Amino acid sequence: MKTLLTLLTLLTFNSFAQMNNIQKSTFGTLPDGRTADLYTLKNKNGMEARITNYGGLLTYLTAPDKNGHFDNVVLKLESLDAYVKGNPFFGALVGRYGNRIAKGKFTLDGKQYSLFINNGENALHGGKQGFDKVLWSAKAIDGSEPKLELTYLSKDMEEGYPGNLSVKVTYTLKNTNAISIEYEATTDKPTVVNLTNHTYFNLTGNPQNKITSHQIKLAASKFIPVDKGLIPTGEIRAVKGTAFDFTTMHTIGDRIAANEEQIQIGNGYDHCWVFDKDPKKFEQVVEVFEPSSGRKMKMFTDQPATQFYTGNFLNGTVEGLPGQFFQQRSGFCLETQHFPDSPNQPKFPSTVLRPGEVYKTKTEYSF
Repeated sequence: MKTLLTLLTLLTFNSFAQMNNIQKSTFGTLPDGRTADLYTLKNKNGMEARITNYGGLLTYLTAPDKNGHFDNVVLKLESLDAYVKGNPFFGALVGRYGNRIAKGKFTLDGKQYSLFINNGENALHGGKQGFDKVLWSAKAIDGSEPKLELTYLSKDMEEGYPGNLSVKVTYTLKNTNAISIEYEATTDKPTVVNLTNHTYFNLTGNPQNKITSHQIKLAASKFIPVDKGLIPTGEIRAVKGTAFDFTTMHTIGDRIAANEEQIQIGNGYDHCWVFDKDPKKFEQVVEVFEPSSGRKMKMFTDQPATQFYTGNFLNGTVEGLPGQFFQQRSGFCLETQHFPDSPNQPKFPSTVLRPGEVYKTKTEYSF
């Protein structure tokens, strides 16, 4: 009997301990009266991630420096109201189509579809109310590596996209000090899908510092040039001999103002790099190092490309902590994805999803 009681006590204690790895709290109230929640995930090392079911936003992520001290390494706002008011996609789950679609139009199976124009004359990151601005259903899955499962039904013709799209995104905080994001989607009509995450990183742990001192290596010998509207020209160009060559570790700021047309068009880096790996294999493709903190981040994905963006359009108008405004190059993004404007680029890999198929992809940021 004593042995049985001891076993039951241990099981109860372990269950209680595991419940401490994910906590739910109220994040705020949306204009329509619905409540958004905030989920705090913790691993055994003390790493912490905070995600809200409003837009699937990653609002906080800590990582250890060279002395083992944890700091937040993503750009964040202080309240739900601030996110709703508008921001440059901080921490956002992006869909139904990440990146740009030229003139907000595409043709699928002989039928033309028109999308909401929200970036010059183009459609960007899902439209007026993309996946970053909807309230997802959330399921907390506790354990030694806590998970948050988010689901959303994007209805037929929402933002102009055909098909009822059922989406599931799962965040996992791993004990290897990595955060994993898994995407899954199915549709009842042919549609286009390109899901990604738009977190801005700053490995110094202080968003008042610029990210130009970070060093980065991309396993990508090609990138996609763009026109003045940041729409792909259709060319896939070698990086060799250009400011876009990060095949070896290079400091971000060294060539960010180079006298090159593509740099000038993007006001820095805001381009899609094409990975050299098998596009279906899950492999390490990026390494970032920040010298002052000693932090290193590695990115793994099964996607064929990433949009590397260096916060070129941050201009001091968005406030983080009270009195602290995000200046140009306060953060960088690594948005794993298919190529921009693929629905209008027949030479690019297809982003079409048809009934009976499953869209499934995974990206992991490891510290």
